Amino acid sequence: MLNNLIDRIRLPFRKEKELYLSLYEILGFFPKDIKYYKLALMHKSVMRKEKGKPINNERLEFLGDAILGAVVGHIVYGHFEGKREGFLTNTRSKIVQRDTLNKLADELGLTQLILSSGHSSSHNSYMGGNAFEALVGAIYLDRGYDACMRFIKKRILTHVINLDKVAYKEVNFKSKLIEWTQKNRISMSFELVSQQKDEHGNPMFTYQVMLEGIKGGEGSGYSKKESQQKASKVTLERLRREPQYIDSVFAAKANRTKMEEEPVQTVPDTETTDDFIVEQEKKAPQKAQRPRQEKAPEPAPAETPAAGEPDEFDLSDITATPAEMSREDIIAAAEEAAFSGSDHQ
Repeated sequence: MLNNLIDRIRLPFRKEKELYLSLYEILGFFPKDIKYYKLALMHKSVMRKEKGKPINNERLEFLGDAILGAVVGHIVYGHFEGKREGFLTNTRSKIVQRDTLNKLADELGLTQLILSSGHSSSHNSYMGGNAFEALVGAIYLDRGYDACMRFIKKRILTHVINLDKVAYKEVNFKSKLIEWTQKNRISMSFELVSQQKDEHGNPMFTYQVMLEGIKGGEGSGYSKKESQQKASKVTLERLRREPQYIDSVFAAKANRTKMEEEPVQTVPDTETTDDFIVEQEKKAPQKAQRPRQEKAPEPAPAETPAAGEPDEFDLSDITATPAEMSREDIIAAAEEAAFSGSDHQ
């Protein structure tokens, strides 16, 4: 019956007839404009240019990503009545995440239809999921939003994915690991081990989980999120299966907390000092004194030297001139003359 329908379309090439048949099996309807679907299946590794513009599925992938998010959000909103926004967001993210889309592409047979250089599929884990998003973009341009809604609802969420099961299945290993470390007060971090490119130029990241400074699981992927998810999964598996590993983590935690909680023996003094005040030197207070009237000094009686007694500090007997005597000699001579009279009394 399908072959009869395809024969009525009168396709000029056998390959195009096979593509129509394959797309019908995936979509449940025949494309109106096959060019959108051809473009959706063209990986960038076989990109060509038309009028100077690159021809591959990246633009359709961008469009399909937005349409897929809206359609799945619409379906989840209507299916889980009364559920809160966080639950709806988490459920939608599980469906549109890269791993799920890659599996969908494989289950639908879409991966086998992708036109690529032949060796990219084993290295680029995004190729199938990207093609699925591009396919949704092609459906939107070919038949509109309602056709996208029917495709996801009837072909995907009915035959391939159990919406109720995926909603309540925990797949975020990073969140589970963070929750476990917080409950047990374990110090955790993600350390970048390497960042490089594969043989096709796609960036690759390798992260390792560190628990209390002890190396945990390691994971590699084409994004930081993907590699950290894988590293978290490996770490959780080690914690469940390796008693020695979890013991070493808690021992490291005990050493850390012991150092942090070491008691202080000396209790700080509560007295405060005003050592910031500079003290001024205090002076003893002086008693007030009455002003006294000063008496005029009485004139001292004139003293006349005794006969033959030389006058005090009389330097008349010093005959040396300044040029002939030094200053020290002059003073010595003056002192000798001053005190020579005391020998006569």
